[in-house]
Parts: sequence; structure tokens; C-alpha cells
Amino acid sequence: MKLRHVRAIAVFGVALIALTGARGSGGASCSGSHGSSNNSSSSSSSGSDGGSSSSSGGVTTGGVGSSKDRASRDIKIDECALSADGKNLVAKLTITNSDSSAYLYDVTMQFKGDAGKTVDLALAKVDDLRVEGGMSKTAEASTPYTGTGNGSEYTKCEVAFADRTIG
Repeated sequence: MKLRHVRAIAVFGVALIALTGARGSGGASCSGSHGSSNNSSSSSSSGSDGGSSSSSGGVTTGGVGSSKDRASRDIKIDECALSADGKNLVAKLTITNSDSSAYLYDVTMQFKGDAGKTVDLALAKVDDLRVEGGMSKTAEASTPYTGTGNGSEYTKCEVAFADRTIG
């Protein structure tokens, strides 16, 4: 009976680590000073070829876990900021595919404020970004900034959803 409890706690701990950021980036900060925002929705994405990388992708589990878990661990958040023209919230990402097969990645980023402060929902997507096996690719997920300030109410961004499919 005690072994069953220990095993359940261990499984819960691994699941908790996987869901809370074992990928090596707990979020990135957004730049700016002060202001407010209105609703934002997902917008555009772009990608550019990168070289192979051995450390950008986070934790590798050796094939254990779902495609969503693996996709989340492959994503490194490089920067979250308001664009230079003040029109978009932008998340810059590096996606590293440590497997041998090519994958198509779908990522939804959520821009967030400080704990206890309310900000409007701001989501940005990267859809069907193809990353060859053993390679890295950079991408930007952006969404229009509809606030009246300089975006500073958004202090970080996180991966809200990530998945990958053989591509």
C-alpha cells in the first residue's frame, strides 16, 4: 500500500514539473513603462531557418509523454516585448527539435501581467512551423496591442498551448 502512494506521488511530481516549466523558460518579460490594454486576439507568425542547437530546447524525456508535453519542452522564449512601433505584443521563440523526424509546431503564447493585476486577454500564435529533425528555428508570435499606453501592463508571456505533429 505504501509503495503505491510513493509511486503516485512520484508520477504527480513528474507531471507537475512537466506542466509548470521543465522546458527551461518560465516566461519572459515584456518591456515598457505603464498603460492599459483592451482585448487582443491571435494574429500572425513567422519563422526563419536556424542552425542546430544542443541547449535551446529544454528537457528531453527520451520519448515519454504526449506530443503536447514534448512540444512545450522544445520551446524557448527568447523575448516578450511591445514592438518598436507600439502596435503589437511580440513573443520571440526558438523551437528546437531534438528528434530525428521533422515536426510541424503549433504554439499559442499568452501575454500576462503581474500577479494580482488584471490585464485583458492577449494571445498570439505560431501555426504549422516546420522544424527539421535535429534543427532549431526562430519564430515570432505577435498580436495587436490595443491598449492606450506602452504595453507595460504585460510583464511576461508564457506558452498557453503547444503541439507538434509529424511533418
